[in-house]
This record gives sequence, structure tokens and C-alpha cells, in this order.
Amino acid sequence: MMSFNKNTSISNLQIAILLSLTLGACATSSAPVATQNSSTLSKESIAEIIASPDRSASDKVNDVRRKPDLILAFIGIRSGMIALDLSAGGGYTTELLARAVGPTGRVYGQSAPRNPDNQQKTSVTPQGNATPVSAATNTDANAAPRPVRLSSPEALAERAKNPIVKNIIPTVRKFEDPVPDEVKMNGLDLVTMMFNYHDLGHMNVDRSKMNQAVFSALRPGGVYVIADHSGRLGTGISEAGTLHRVEESFVRKEVESAGFKFVALGNFLRNPVDPRDKNTPDKAQAKDEFVLKFVKL
Repeated sequence: MMSFNKNTSISNLQIAILLSLTLGACATSSAPVATQNSSTLSKESIAEIIASPDRSASDKVNDVRRKPDLILAFIGIRSGMIALDLSAGGGYTTELLARAVGPTGRVYGQSAPRNPDNQQKTSVTPQGNATPVSAATNTDANAAPRPVRLSSPEALAERAKNPIVKNIIPTVRKFEDPVPDEVKMNGLDLVTMMFNYHDLGHMNVDRSKMNQAVFSALRPGGVYVIADHSGRLGTGISEAGTLHRVEESFVRKEVESAGFKFVALGNFLRNPVDPRDKNTPDKAQAKDEFVLKFVKL
């Protein structure tokens, strides 16, 4: 056995302690990275969410057109996210996000205040689009009873009765100031707007203010995802109230002007043979649709 003097033994002991501490520190520092990577939902987890037996029949019908598996993967959805779904309508996307972020996250579903001068009740279709309907009841005794038509906040509140998505928070605010006060400054991880950006054109919304509000509310690294129906080259947002379309490059330019960086284009809802000259193509076919992803650096 080798012999060591006192000084050498102490030195070696110190080295051993330092080595042990260093290895421990490395193990500790690597843990958050692994956790962060695993928090992004896998394809399998997303598939389970979509296949949940407690989802409504109308939502599952909507899945065929909306391809939620690809949308959620494109977003890069993670558990624990704090999200805002702009123009939430009937809450189709809001509920998917709420299921995906789980009980440690929450999702605000925003809708604009009703115009007090408009005497019609605003309702939502199963597709989540807001439409004005008459308050008159069905007087035909032989007709099937009409389903109850709910406003967007009412529809979201109804969804939130399901304990699985009790993290849905209906939010009534103007588009120019859409973010709840408690998350206005760097409080959000994700903002979505699904197939309604074009409506802001004929609704005379100040889109610059809205996009700036979204930018302020997102944390650095936060994501802003917009999907919409493709308009023809050079039409901008001018056909919003007629064809319900908007030009892709127009949306991108407006959002980038608020400070966002464009990072990805989703082509999974494309239909290249759609002439984009009508609200609904003459042939029975899907609209050409784009999905844009922006990030706050």
C-alpha cells in the first residue's frame, strides 16, 4: 500500500469532495433540460387527447376538417402553458388547448363584447363561428325542437363544466385590448387565432393595437399562431366581409410589424386547386388555408 503524508491525504480528500460536488451539480443542472423537453406533448399524447371519449360529437366531426393533431404538434403545445384563444367562438380550439395544457395550465377564451345596439342574440355554430340569429322560437309543432344557441361566453362556460377542462376561462374583452389584466405583461406562453383574423377587417378592429397587446402579453419565447382562409394575391384583407378570406402575406406583414419573428408555415390545411375567388369553392372541396407561427424573441 502506498503511504501518503498528511498534506497529500488532505489534498486528495479535497479533490474527491470537489469531484463529488461537481458531478452532483451536473446531474442537477441537466434535470430541468430533460423536464423541459418531455413537457412538449408527443404525438401519442396528442392522439389520446383527440380520442377522448368525453369530447362532443360535433367537435369530432370538426376534427376531420381542422386536423387538430397537426395543429397541436405545429404549436408545440406543452403541459402547464398559459394560453389565450382569440375569437374563441364556440370553443372548439379553446377546449383542445385546455386539454393539452392540463390542470397546471389554463386557457382564456376571448370574445368581444356584444354590441348593445344589436338586438339580435349572437350565437355560435358547432364550428365555432359567431352568427346572429333571431330570438323567435320555432312555431311549427311538427318540427324538431331547435338546439339552444349560446353566445360565445356561454358556450365556453358550458364546456368548462367538464372537470377535465375546468381550466377554461371565458373572457369578454375588446379585440384591441384582449388580454386579461393578470397576464397582460409577459404572462402568456401561447396565443392562437383560428380562422377569424379576416373578420377583423370588416369589423373595423384596430389590428395593430391587438397585435401589440398580444406581443406585450407573451413571455420571451412565447408563440402566436394564426390560421385562416387564403385570399388571392394582392387582395389583402379587402374581401374579409364577402369571401371571408385574407391574403397570407398581408397577415404575416401585420404581425411582424408588431415585433414578432415569423418562424414556421403550416401547409397541412392547403388545397392548391381552390381558386380562392368565392367564399365556398364551386366544387365540393376544402378551402385553401394557411397556418402561421410567430415567436416573441
